[in-house]
Order: sequence, then C-alpha cells, then structure tokens
Amino acid sequence: MQEMTAPKEEKVISYEVNGEEIKLTANMVQNFITKGNSKITPQETMMFMSLCRYQHLNPFLNEAYIIKFGSAPAQIIVSKEAFMKRAESNVNYDGIKAGCIVLRNNEVDYTKGAFVLPTDQLVGGWAEVYRKDRQTPTRIEISLHEFEKTKNGQPSSTWASMPSTMIRKTAMVNALREAFPQDLGAMYTEDDKRNEDISSPKQVNGTESSLEPKKNVNELLGLKPKTTKTNTDNSVEAIDDDGNEKIQNSETETQGQDFKQENLL
Repeated sequence: MQEMTAPKEEKVISYEVNGEEIKLTANMVQNFITKGNSKITPQETMMFMSLCRYQHLNPFLNEAYIIKFGSAPAQIIVSKEAFMKRAESNVNYDGIKAGCIVLRNNEVDYTKGAFVLPTDQLVGGWAEVYRKDRQTPTRIEISLHEFEKTKNGQPSSTWASMPSTMIRKTAMVNALREAFPQDLGAMYTEDDKRNEDISSPKQVNGTESSLEPKKNVNELLGLKPKTTKTNTDNSVEAIDDDGNEKIQNSETETQGQDFKQENLL
C-alpha cells in the first residue's frame, strides 16, 4: 500500500498596513502579483515579500508589484500613491507643489500642474516638497529626455499620450524620496531612472548598514534558524525548531540544500 504524504505547509509572512493585517505567501506573489511573461525565482520572491513587509506595502492594492520578462532580473515596482501615503503619514509633511518645465517663446517657463500650451515644448518637470522641520523645501528639476520611456526610438504609449502628466509624476516621486529618505529611500516607481538592479537586496532598507543581503532564507523571512554541527563520521547533526536532532550524511547535504531553500517558501 502506497503511503500518502501530506503537502508541506507554505510559509506565511504577515504584517500590518494601516491597521489591516496582510498575509503573503510565495504562491500568492508568483500567481497573483507578478506581472510579465516569466516566472520569478525564489530569491526574487523573497526579496519582494521582504520589501513589502519592511516598507509596509499592500500589494493587493497595487501599492507594490513585481515584473519579470524573459531572463532579465525582476523589477520591484512601487506606485506613486504608495509614495504619497507614506509621505502624508510623516508628521513633518507639509505639502507638495509640482509642474512642468517648457520652452515658451524661446524662454524657460515653469507651469503649474500638468497643463502646457499646444505651442509649448515640454523639456522637463519640477516638484517642491515642504517639511515642517525645514526652512526651505526640497526642490527637484528633471529632464524629459532622461526619464521618458521609449520603445524602438519612440515614446511608449503612456509617455506619448500624456507626457506632461508622466514627467510631473516622476518629478514628484523623486522629490518625495529626497525629502523623506528614511521612509522612501528604498522604493522606486516604474518610471524612475535607475542605474542598478532594483531587485537586489539593497532595496530592503534605506540605510547603508542595513543594505547587505541576508545570509539565508530563514533570516529573510524572520524565521528561527536551524543549527548544525559536523561529527567525526562526516555526518551532519541538524537541530530543528522543536529541538529535535536529525542526522544526515554530509555527501547529500549539498544536493539537498537548494531544494530546502525553495521549499521554505
């Protein structure tokens, strides 16, 4: 008679966002939150779950999602609304102004909002973030050609149809991140200009001392680590979470290591 094996229970990450408990599993992220045409790796899944927990993001409201195309590294994306919510929750937040930079009659002009004249040449965007604990606002001015997304040399659909709205939004996000580095320093929107892979472990926290990647899966998920010791007979003695000792041969340890990490998710 064949023995039936019960499926292994999936690990759950839980945290609170605006008084609501959020629970995430690897299957939820891979099947419902990931966009694109490729499956994300276990490492990318862990990084996304860790970022959401540390930054208190609700992926079910599209505050954060992950994109994966082909064999390229996955990108962790945060919405503009999540930036605004985080800034507004800071006691020192005191408002924001933003607009577009245009060439009008051969002179540089700063418009309010996303309004531009048909005869204007859009060249950039600007934003000012005000804090109660600072005398001067944080001001950002960005160039359109540096942030405009293109495909085959032409602006992508959104940037082609509403370029003033997009460059204004991008300026706002950059200004908010600079004004509140502790709250927003590790988050990026889809339209941000990035010089590094945002799926790397550096996106978990905003301080340099905490940017180093976690050593193992248990640390990333906040789980109790297992301890091991090697005996003289080349066997490894592992102690699980319940304090039970398990013996396994060191020759098979390396082969099973990747399998164990994947099943922790």
